[in-house]
Amino acid sequence: MIGSHSPPRDTAGRLIGRDHDLQQIRDLLSIGSGGGALLLSGEAGVGKTAVLDALTETAQAEGAQVLRAAGVEFEANCSYSGLNQVLFPFQEALGKLETPFRDALRVAMGFESGPPPERLMVSNAVLLLLSAVAAGEPLLLAVDDLPWLDQASAAVLGFVARRASSIRMSFIATSRSGSQGLRDSGVLPEFWLQPLDEASADHLVSTTYPDLVPSARQRLLTVAHGNPLALLELPYALSSAQSPAGGDVPAVLPLSKRLKAVFGSRITSLPQSSQRLLLLAALEGDGDLGVLQAASRQANDGYDLDDLAPAERDQLVHIDEGARRLRFRHPLIRATLVENSLSGERRAVHAALAHVLVDQPERRAWHLGEATLEPDENVATLLEEAARIALRRGDAVGGMQTFIRSADLSPQGPDRTRRRAEAAYVGAESAGALPSAQRLLDDARHTARNPESSLHSAAATALLLLNGDGDVDTAHSLLVNAVEAGPHTYDADDKTLVDALHTLALICFFGARPELWQPYDRALKKVTPKVPVILSALGKTFSDPARTGAAGSQDLDDLVAGLSTVTDPVQLTRVGTAALYLDRLGDVRETSWRVVRMGRDGGPARRYLSGLIHLCLDDYLTGMWDEAAQLADEGIQLCDTHGYTAFAWYFLYVQAIVNAARGLSDQADATAQQIIHWATRQKAYCATHYAHHAAAVAALGRADFAGAYEHATAVSPIGSLASHAPHALWVTMDLVEAAVRTNRQPEAAGHVRAMREADVAAISSRHALLTEACAALATPDDEEALALFTKALAVQGAERWRFDFARVQLAYGERLRRIRATVESRGPLSAALSTFEHLGARPWAERAETELRAAGSGKRRSGPSKAQVLTPQELEIARLAASGLTNKQVAERLYLSHRTVGAHLYQIYPKLGITSRAMLRDALVSSVGE
Repeated sequence: MIGSHSPPRDTAGRLIGRDHDLQQIRDLLSIGSGGGALLLSGEAGVGKTAVLDALTETAQAEGAQVLRAAGVEFEANCSYSGLNQVLFPFQEALGKLETPFRDALRVAMGFESGPPPERLMVSNAVLLLLSAVAAGEPLLLAVDDLPWLDQASAAVLGFVARRASSIRMSFIATSRSGSQGLRDSGVLPEFWLQPLDEASADHLVSTTYPDLVPSARQRLLTVAHGNPLALLELPYALSSAQSPAGGDVPAVLPLSKRLKAVFGSRITSLPQSSQRLLLLAALEGDGDLGVLQAASRQANDGYDLDDLAPAERDQLVHIDEGARRLRFRHPLIRATLVENSLSGERRAVHAALAHVLVDQPERRAWHLGEATLEPDENVATLLEEAARIALRRGDAVGGMQTFIRSADLSPQGPDRTRRRAEAAYVGAESAGALPSAQRLLDDARHTARNPESSLHSAAATALLLLNGDGDVDTAHSLLVNAVEAGPHTYDADDKTLVDALHTLALICFFGARPELWQPYDRALKKVTPKVPVILSALGKTFSDPARTGAAGSQDLDDLVAGLSTVTDPVQLTRVGTAALYLDRLGDVRETSWRVVRMGRDGGPARRYLSGLIHLCLDDYLTGMWDEAAQLADEGIQLCDTHGYTAFAWYFLYVQAIVNAARGLSDQADATAQQIIHWATRQKAYCATHYAHHAAAVAALGRADFAGAYEHATAVSPIGSLASHAPHALWVTMDLVEAAVRTNRQPEAAGHVRAMREADVAAISSRHALLTEACAALATPDDEEALALFTKALAVQGAERWRFDFARVQLAYGERLRRIRATVESRGPLSAALSTFEHLGARPWAERAETELRAAGSGKRRSGPSKAQVLTPQELEIARLAASGLTNKQVAERLYLSHRTVGAHLYQIYPKLGITSRAMLRDALVSSVGE
């Protein structure tokens, strides 16, 4: 019978026309040697699965261990279902992993309950497990139909794929053209599988259908365009050996539709019992014969697995007796079954599967959801619990989608609104799905008179307002109304309340006004039996740290001490927020990197942003300016991608402050004005404070002390620390120095008194350094000033804050030279110059160099040439760019992205004292001759 065939092979058992492709793929994967990863792409029916099968067969024959998984459209909403396929055979091996990795993986795979594991922990656990598996023999992990894999599994496997060669594993996945997948995030190199050439296509048809009449064979070759599946299947529609069918299939249809039509005709020719069992298998997804048998009995259709025989003979499916699994020969067969079935048939199958899958609550809930047409509170409740299972596994996207389905099946009323609001909150706060969150809230407004009365709805709406056309005051009012509409006392264990109050703290911080924080403080007083530590810490360290920050140190100590057991990225980043104004971002640095790595591998976008923000700010304070600029660029791109416009200003500030310190004052001023323009409209005055800080530093760098004073006082008035304006702590030395330089000595002294009265020195070593330095700048008494400078530079740990420390050294050296202690001035001036040169802080380096010459050093102290201040990678990029290569060409030479090359050049120019690419060659030549 035409169509009863295996994949296209010649008499030697090889795939026809694929020898060269298979060899190239094997070389790229380095199976059994170095390992590697590859995405196998191509149009539907081009033979990706057949190539994958041939590849795995050869690997097994050569002694490699092969793991297989396949994406299933109807399982794509079940978190980590794909991972279960891969790792199910290794349940016993899980016990050999270290406890945190073992527990994270078992929770993610649903083997046990526990705190939601962070994506990075799950990813590392899988990598460790596969590393152990690959230690004994070559390992090949093959994933078919990757786009239909659930997102959580795809993210983890993307993480593994990027590191495949490090554990000598080979990874290959197939993806149809036009599908979204790992290719889009740049995780895998791609191999595009082309249709068969004309000779191979003719050989395939002649071998498979030797009796096909010449006219039918020619039409087949013309219509199929070398697509192997079309060459094998279209004879059903085009002709038979005895009776040519002519041109019954319209040639204008896309190939996938033609093939679905062909599969449809083959499926409808099967007995009804076979069709029903195939539909059951298509919707079940895993091909578990036990589940299929039980579900068939539950449906009372009188069929059993023997009724699959006609489909098996027709090679639509394959039964793996050893694994007790049914496999479809091609994903299009499954898709065709579902598309050609009636909605009532699908609902009946989903209902039967839900009845059987009682021990798999997430899958059971989804099948019930698909089987249900009318609102049903019982089904909605089960779906809500399934959503929470997904969130506990760290799958924010899956949790949001399941909450949406739960809301869809909820009867009209508060539960429907609540579930939509929770879906919106997850989308806005974690998943990076702001448009979807907005649609959910818009829908909620049609189903409830006041949807904002829900805390999650109000929190999500507030976040959307910040990232849209709303302003801080509107978002604040909306959220405060929702919080204060609650009971007289709040339960400290109410996660919804904690989420809402944390969002309120963020909004208050954005607004930077004391009256905004009053409702937050009132709410904390109503929490029983005890305020959660994170909310208590934020109320002290994030609101008005100049006055209450030191009092929050113990809360922060408790939070940092518990980080080792925390896996939830939301909790991790909240601790970082509490650490910011106590200058303790270094304590959460590794935690922030964990969250960023998680985000790069598909984790929650909003948390990813928070991790980047914390790293950027810590990098600036500690002098890691190149990394700060690169991470800021990454953050801006992430904000653009996900629509988080309300958070882009953090990264713009980092770019502006680094440019300001390096003497690129025009760029710094332009970026600061961009922030101010947005923030003023949004009433986000904290962002304007950050922008004015960058502008003040830029003005100091060009000796515009009047301008610096104007910008610094826009953050905090002279003589007092602005209330609930946290960034007033960061401009103290800028303000005092600008005041002294503009003959405002009494005002400067008044600001020092305010700092001492608030005891800001108790907050951190940086603030202790700055407090004594400001006092030294403000006093006219030289002896007292020198003692204060000495005290400032002796603060334990102050060296960590490299730019601030060097600025104090510079001011100390300047004061020494002014009183003619020229010899003594050279030490601090030389040390400051060294730091400024390393940082690329050109204006300050020039000041230090000028002071050294004035101190009688004759020639500035021996230092590195301009080229020597570049890192090895920067120097190589500079040389290639100077030779005339474009950024893209340089990137190709060094295996970098063109964006990374651009970011490096952006940092190289100020280090070499140039402003354009055209000056690069001369700068390098003169640098070598120094």
